[in-house]
Amino acid sequence: MFNGIRNIIFFLMLLTITSCTSFVRFTSEDKIKIEVQNIKPVASVTEDKELDEEDFTGEIMTGTASYYADKFHGKKTASGEIYDQDDFTAAHRTLPFGTKVLVTNLENNKSVIVRINDRGPYKKSRLIDVSRAAAEELDMIQSGIVEVEVKVLK
Repeated sequence: MFNGIRNIIFFLMLLTITSCTSFVRFTSEDKIKIEVQNIKPVASVTEDKELDEEDFTGEIMTGTASYYADKFHGKKTASGEIYDQDDFTAAHRTLPFGTKVLVTNLENNKSVIVRINDRGPYKKSRLIDVSRAAAEELDMIQSGIVEVEVKVLK
């Protein structure tokens, strides 16, 4: 009987001590979310802003672009930020997060600047996945995929 009472007292003391300790309320993941919320969307290329060769790193890629399906809106990207189909963002397999690229639709010469915030596309034959907003600017909603040139900005 004495052992049972001692165990109960030990358990109650342990419970009291652990309930008084603080727990982590702010994690590094939360910090990332806060920083990501402060990122402004990248606007599309407009006629009033001309880009010169010195604005680019010299890295140029060509291939097929696709765009994110609506079902990904609101889901977390590989960078930790939430995908917003109205932002000018994209997924690329190797470019660092935050890299800005000029994507040009080779069929109609329309261009848009996007920021890399995700990994993909997962289909090996594709070079880049752009957000719905970028796809609209590139006039690729109807076809779903287009041939593009991707130039990395400094």
